[in-house]
Amino acid sequence: MNATMRRVAIATAAISMAASLAACGSAKEAGGGKEREKKATGPLTIGLLLPEDQTARYENFDKPLITKHIKRLCAECEIQYANAKSDPSVQQQQVDSMITKDVDVIILDAVDSKAIASSVEKADEAGIPVVAYDRLAEGPISGYTSFDNEEVGKVQGKALLKALGGKAEDGKIVMLNGWEADPNAADFKKGALSVLKGKVKIGKSYDVDRWLPDKANEAMNGAVSSLGKDEIIGVYSANDGMAGGAITALENSGFDPLPPVTGQDAELAGVQRVLTGDQYMSVYKPYDPEATAAAEMAIALGRGQKVNASATVDSATDKGIPATLITPLALTKDNIKDTVVKDGLWKIDEICTAKFASACAAAGLK
Repeated sequence: MNATMRRVAIATAAISMAASLAACGSAKEAGGGKEREKKATGPLTIGLLLPEDQTARYENFDKPLITKHIKRLCAECEIQYANAKSDPSVQQQQVDSMITKDVDVIILDAVDSKAIASSVEKADEAGIPVVAYDRLAEGPISGYTSFDNEEVGKVQGKALLKALGGKAEDGKIVMLNGWEADPNAADFKKGALSVLKGKVKIGKSYDVDRWLPDKANEAMNGAVSSLGKDEIIGVYSANDGMAGGAITALENSGFDPLPPVTGQDAELAGVQRVLTGDQYMSVYKPYDPEATAAAEMAIALGRGQKVNASATVDSATDKGIPATLITPLALTKDNIKDTVVKDGLWKIDEICTAKFASACAAAGLK
């Protein structure tokens, strides 16, 4: 990632979870239960628990980036990895397993922020600090890194209004929000509504189970049946996977041209849809600075040091959690080359397959 993008990405932001500025280096006391001997030097064992494999980012980007930065900071450190595949009970078992393995610290991206709280408490009682990654789990969290999630929703909402232009009052939009068990989903929705309310009519709003594209497809079909084809002028989709499901439903319902559809995550299929105009926009969230912050927090906590954080956030169960918050960026066909390609998220030959050759040529992707 170039220096300019990194400066843009790692911006301190206040978010809805009572985020407040804190001095660099502030931290909560980690591992408030069992006293553990911290290793000032030498290898650490770090548990890495990611939530699901439906979204391409976790296996393709988050896991390798976090691993890379841990190894950069501590070549001899060992990483114990598990993916919960969207199952909260499986993730609880995985935390139990990490405690049994006596890891030094856990990086946790929660499937269900509330359900995992008791497991976080167990880790704390065992003297194992937990870094909440991307989603703020409940319980005694020692550090948190994510994006400014309300800002994500605002970016999406502003883009949708821009796409609608003077047609914003000519019909209704459909909202496909994320899974209600994911705390980020509520922030995305809140941010989007802060922009959309009063500017456009919301015909239908759905909280989509586990962010699944097929569930988004079902919801979109239901909205078309309920509202009527001529009434729908736009779709707020909280991420790219659901946008794909919604677009398929719209195409099968005979929409031509398609109404503007938002997304998030800059997944390859999402970027390609943005390129062709089937999807109006996505949200690019630079994963490298998020992964860097998680690795740095984990190493510091594992060594009994304070984490380097520029903000604090509050969860439903804990206050003053040291946090690093990353600024999201709107992705449109006009800036694909200057964002996801320039930063190495996707290569031009990955985006510009034969199917998308003409769209790539039109966008100047060569």
